[in-house]
Amino acid sequence: MAHIGGPEAIETTERRQRQGDIRSLRAGSPPATQLRELLSGRGGERHVVAIQDFPDPDAISSALAYQAIAAVFGIETEILYEGLISHPENLALVNLLDIELTRYEEEHALDGYSAAVFIDNQGTTTRLTKRLREAGVPTFAVIDHHDPQDLLDPLFRDVRPVGAAATIMAEYIGSGVFFDFDGAHQAHVHLATALLHGLHSETRSFIHACKGEYEAAAFLSRFADQDLLERVMCVQKSRGTMETIQAALGKRTIRGGLCIAGVGRLRWADRDAIPQAADFLLDEENVNTTIVYGMVTHGDGRESIIGSLRTTNATMSVDGFLKQALGKDSTGRHYGGGRSRAGGFEIELGFLAGGGEGDERESKWALYDAQIRRKLFEAAGLEKLHYNEGDDDG
Repeated sequence: MAHIGGPEAIETTERRQRQGDIRSLRAGSPPATQLRELLSGRGGERHVVAIQDFPDPDAISSALAYQAIAAVFGIETEILYEGLISHPENLALVNLLDIELTRYEEEHALDGYSAAVFIDNQGTTTRLTKRLREAGVPTFAVIDHHDPQDLLDPLFRDVRPVGAAATIMAEYIGSGVFFDFDGAHQAHVHLATALLHGLHSETRSFIHACKGEYEAAAFLSRFADQDLLERVMCVQKSRGTMETIQAALGKRTIRGGLCIAGVGRLRWADRDAIPQAADFLLDEENVNTTIVYGMVTHGDGRESIIGSLRTTNATMSVDGFLKQALGKDSTGRHYGGGRSRAGGFEIELGFLAGGGEGDERESKWALYDAQIRRKLFEAAGLEKLHYNEGDDDG
């Protein structure tokens, strides 16, 4: 459904609608009940479910859950991302469970959507945010478990500090206000399996799970296909991932429990090896926080530094740390952010991207590597004037 009028008119209309819808809700009603009331009467609409550029199992499964909920009200949905799915487990999840995702292309007509729904993100980890705003698509809902970002003004917002977005979506379905799970319904079995994998992945095999995640898992396990789940989770690591982990081991610097590793240049298809390497390094003795980053050339020729942070330090504010360490771009958007135990960042190189061969390319990487390490150690209060690659200060 195309929208008539400029961004200001759309924003005003959305705000009025939001105020009216919120007043219609019963005070103190559960989020699932509020969402049901807001979805009622929206039959025939077309929603875009925007997930992060590089979707993980939590985002994919949670988007699938919203799709199932919206279908109850006759709402058509399309799960959209702009980036790449390259992690072997993520590919297995999508392929084995036959999950339909759409990768954004320039010719995609965004003004055909009635509303946008952001799940497992708040508009900061997807380039679709700006595109949808420019297309005049109002934000209907934000459902997420990361620290509040306040970038979007949705009609419905459910942002809370639980272990996974899948926790929230499992709670919605378990409430019974939308539909009842049926173990004989293949789509329900696939959804339960996907959400269970999302929980498992997001909490590092339930190491960082809390009561909500265990309750969600207990509910979902009654309907999930355990054999299918095992096939998704037991996918072997690619050669590119193993080489990235090897590079991270050889180039890591450990100081005060913080382990930082710049792994050099990576193929676009191996981008998901960065968070896997960060997870791997976190198992090392005397390490409580790991940051791994590399220089990636995108499919469209853009070049950027992409990194992941993992931590077991309960006192660390991942979101605040990355924002303080790396700052903002020229538009005021932070380069990095995260949740309680994990985070990520992407720094586009702009006009300095590409070009050069051999020594010139290596010199460019060495410059960025040194600068990022310095900023990260300074933000952690662990800076020193001189250090060598691979040093270990305990």
